[in-house]
Amino acid sequence: MSFQSPVLREYPSYKSPYGPKYHYQPHVGGYTFKQIARLGLRASAFGGVALFGVIYYASGIPRVKKDILQKIPFLGGYFIDHVPASDNPF
Repeated sequence: MSFQSPVLREYPSYKSPYGPKYHYQPHVGGYTFKQIARLGLRASAFGGVALFGVIYYASGIPRVKKDILQKIPFLGGYFIDHVPASDNPF
């Protein structure tokens, strides 16, 4: 076991004012909060586009029209069918 010499214990080590300023950077699992926020933003954008695609693809299904699309404010009236029940194949 080695100990510092008494001379080194009295004087702190020199730190240059022009050197790098190191500080603790908080992280979760190795990812910084900035990286997590950026990843969350990208994931939500892709998820929103995917949700729009699924709803657009399923918009021809009558149950989707009635339960989901007709309840959207300002756009719900567009999805109401004005076709008589005798002419509707569904």
